Amino acid sequence: MQLARAQAIVEHVVTNASGPVSVFVADTHGELVAAATMDGAAPDTRINAQRKAYTAARSDATSTRELREKALADPAERASFDPFFSFFLGGIAVFEDGRRIGAVGVSGLPGEVDEQLALEAIERTEG
Repeated sequence: MQLARAQAIVEHVVTNASGPVSVFVADTHGELVAAATMDGAAPDTRINAQRKAYTAARSDATSTRELREKALADPAERASFDPFFSFFLGGIAVFEDGRRIGAVGVSGLPGEVDEQLALEAIERTEG
């Protein structure tokens, strides 16, 4: 994940969020590339956004939604996951030319809204 794109994703989320959120953009290892916490966002949104991005970056799923559905279908699968993985909506993997380059995690609004913000930011910043 290039820094310029990560910063553009953060800016898009912050500009378009209907309320205070935290956004975390990660590389393919789930490590920080860019992040922000809006004024008024609850402190726990930081770690939640980080966990969502980490999950989407490191799991074999393309989103925390997809991973949650996979885990719900198989208790043995769920028990074997990385304890830092999150099943909350709002974590989306970022792909470029079919290759995973990182992920975005958004936290602070209802999960469906967090997820939509992440998806829109990814789409709007594509090369």
